[in-house]
Amino acid sequence: MNSTRRRFLTGISIAAGAGLTGCSANSDDGGGGAGTDAPGDADGSGGSGGTHEVGYGDYRTTVSASTFPDKLFIYAVQTGWSNWAALMEGFENEYGVSLNDDQRSSGEALSHARQNAQNPNHSAMNGGYTFGVIARNEGLTQPYKPANYDKVPDSLKTDDGHVTATRRMTTAVIYRKDLYEEQDIDPPETWEDLKQEEIAAKTQYQPPQAAVGLAGALSINNAYGGSLDDVQPVIDFYNEVKRKGAVFAGNVEQKFSKGEIQTFVEYDYTGLDLKYNADSVSEDQVGVRFLNGPEGMGALNQPYGYAMLKDAPNPEACKLFMDYVLSKDGQRKFFDAFVRPIRADELETPEKFPSQDRYEGKEFQVDYGKLIDNQESIIKEIGQGVGLTGY
Repeated sequence: MNSTRRRFLTGISIAAGAGLTGCSANSDDGGGGAGTDAPGDADGSGGSGGTHEVGYGDYRTTVSASTFPDKLFIYAVQTGWSNWAALMEGFENEYGVSLNDDQRSSGEALSHARQNAQNPNHSAMNGGYTFGVIARNEGLTQPYKPANYDKVPDSLKTDDGHVTATRRMTTAVIYRKDLYEEQDIDPPETWEDLKQEEIAAKTQYQPPQAAVGLAGALSINNAYGGSLDDVQPVIDFYNEVKRKGAVFAGNVEQKFSKGEIQTFVEYDYTGLDLKYNADSVSEDQVGVRFLNGPEGMGALNQPYGYAMLKDAPNPEACKLFMDYVLSKDGQRKFFDAFVRPIRADELETPEKFPSQDRYEGKEFQVDYGKLIDNQESIIKEIGQGVGLTGY
């Protein structure tokens, strides 16, 4: 990451909408969180040995470094996504525990956790918030309220402490401004523009079993008047762009940098991080837009979070890592890569992060409880309706 391309502006805070309105202004300790030796402190300080106070409220406890493994396994904590590489490095430097580079999607993580429910080999679920709640509903998780749990909006944590959101992202369209200009293509202004043959032929969408792919699908569906009970609008959209050459796959950044793909649908974070932090493309080559459709808003705001797995190995190190992610130090590392942390109101905002008015009138949320109840059938219906493999 090129640090010379990253600058910060003090005093700006953002909110993601009515249900995601940021956090309280209490001290980092939260009146019941970790003590002075824990990552819940304002400066994220700690140490690589000894003991550490972790947890919030009734879950506050002491963990010993003598129990920590050399490597901690947590689903979907991975390099190349959400700036996890920086959090992984920071945690290892602070506490001497490395993180396994787990290149799974949220859906793949949930499937693997189910398969290994009787003998779990990962300590926690991490990924799309709704995937964590599904795991909780299936009895795969155990409660743990990390330090600073009280700073998380009530709508983005379960009352029983099983699942806690740590960050949030919004669906966006990312495109190569330079290649559009060379081909005299106007930048997209609505989802309808992505149906143009010259755009569709070099556009990539994430499959819906990944949280980012599901968010994209629901964004398009809402833009065309669909709902959680009716996903035919996005099926129709996907089939039309697929006939014109669009592809459905993950790992798009390298192809985008090479110009093999000129447009892709992911989160604002991915585009903004490529635009301002990557060396593979220059800032003026990348465009990031939030689109509406003919019948509705088209940018879903999607929370991500974590949950400790039931009977998980290395619970003490896992608790410390969960605390670290929700500490100011961990939360800042999300912001460094333009991922909106749950505690955004308490932190400096990247200077070039889009102002909230860029999201207004485009960003929306869904009934997450209803999504959880219907998520797997929605994913299956979209996958089968578009003829994607694995459904």
